[in-house]
Amino acid sequence: MRPVSAKFVPRLLTYHQKENRVEICQVLLASANGYGNFRKKIITGDETWVYGYDVETRMQSSQWMGKGSPRPKKARMSQSKIKVMFVVFFHWKGIVLHEFVPRGQMVNKQFYQEVLARLRDAVGRKRPELWENETWMLHHDNAPAPASLLIRSYLAKRQTSVVPHPTYSPDLTPADFFLFPRLKTTLKERRFQTIGEIQENAIREMRAITESSFQEAFQQWKKRWERCIASRGDYFEGDSA
Repeated sequence: MRPVSAKFVPRLLTYHQKENRVEICQVLLASANGYGNFRKKIITGDETWVYGYDVETRMQSSQWMGKGSPRPKKARMSQSKIKVMFVVFFHWKGIVLHEFVPRGQMVNKQFYQEVLARLRDAVGRKRPELWENETWMLHHDNAPAPASLLIRSYLAKRQTSVVPHPTYSPDLTPADFFLFPRLKTTLKERRFQTIGEIQENAIREMRAITESSFQEAFQQWKKRWERCIASRGDYFEGDSA
């Protein structure tokens, strides 16, 4: 017998939720294997909070110490109350739309519909090759706003295809496993006094992400479908590859 730490997961999935994850990943993997340009047609997005001060990760706080040296200590810090919500949609070549949610505004279905209207305009300007033939596909999560009847009707009327996404699956969302961690890591342990400073630095760091990094993330997305299938729908992060 040996002590083993618990693996923290986003949610304790039911059998049917795991089954749904597998089924959707199988569909997406078949599409990717059958059509080489499948992932290149997807525009994916989500929203996240960006803080005036965010605590460093355990890895960031590590220090080089001599053998036998006492473990360093640091006071526990908490996230700043100054924060702003950031909405981002991106493609395998890079960012398509980014905007900050006005203070006091909830990301409800009405606001999300306005965001999608601006996204459609951005696709027409920045990805004309996808817009002209209406070949682009939208990927978003199953939060209340994207999953609402209003949004589903809005997209159906405009013949916008939606890439299926299983519930409770941030490990299968490029914004959650790639973009937001990449962005926030560069902002951790830095202090911003105003919303304007947060926005300015978030945009600067986001624009510093290379096109090759976005392409690598979309390659990684396919590998995550494979790992989800192999794990029979269980969360796989933290397991040996």
